[in-house]
Amino acid sequence: MPFSFFQRRPSRDSPQTYRLFFRKWPKISRKATWWLMPFELAGTVSALVIFGISQPDLWRSEMWQIGWDHRLNSNPAIVLYAYSNHVPQPHLALIWTRTFTNFNVAIAVLSLFMMMAKLTAFIMKVWYPIVGTFISLGMTALYTTSVYGLIGPDMVDKRYPAHVAWYWRKGCGLAKPYGSYGHCRIAQGSLVVAVYLMVVYAVNLGFAAYGLLPNKTNDELSDDEEEYSDRSEPKDTQRWEMGSMRSPVFQQTPYTPRTQAFHTLDRQLPLRSQQTRYS
Repeated sequence: MPFSFFQRRPSRDSPQTYRLFFRKWPKISRKATWWLMPFELAGTVSALVIFGISQPDLWRSEMWQIGWDHRLNSNPAIVLYAYSNHVPQPHLALIWTRTFTNFNVAIAVLSLFMMMAKLTAFIMKVWYPIVGTFISLGMTALYTTSVYGLIGPDMVDKRYPAHVAWYWRKGCGLAKPYGSYGHCRIAQGSLVVAVYLMVVYAVNLGFAAYGLLPNKTNDELSDDEEEYSDRSEPKDTQRWEMGSMRSPVFQQTPYTPRTQAFHTLDRQLPLRSQQTRYS
């Protein structure tokens, strides 16, 4: 099958050319993208709220300390130990770092921007499947990273390894004596929101990738495209222009008001000239 990057419409000579960029959305992908937008909006708003209130340190240090008190993760004091002894900072678990907290806020804001851009581009019919594929792939990768971090693997202390955060293994009951039960629930909700948006973007990615597959919507010429193809053929246009420029052949001299004036000056009236001609 012939391949083209930026061909807008299939030509009549090669209607089976695969167009990579300017492709139409298949009907099922177009409808699915529309119906997924409210779900994407709900997840984006939830992410903005829950990640926003978690910044800069709503529950991170508390959950870390509670886990250490029950020997369920590494010791938060390793950071102070490194500063006091002038040794390099240890490699901390991703969930306990401030960078990861800021990362979650950043992708939540990016999700809102991408959703608004997608809605505008979809209405203007410039949201092509190739664009949707790359955007959805990038957002899926970002939220996959967020999900991994929020699960909370902590292998810093070899004596107390934790494959997942303690509040997923033991529940938030351990946080009640510390008065941090609500913060613990927010920590759990952060993972739920991240998983939800990861699934939404993965589904969007699937429908966008489906739109990149060869299909009848892009391979067959529609009525508008056939008309455009007819107009864009230079040979037919040139033949029509050359035919229209041919001068008509008159069997007799055309009669105009100016002709009558000249005949009057020559004393040849139209009727008299015709009688002379046919006599």
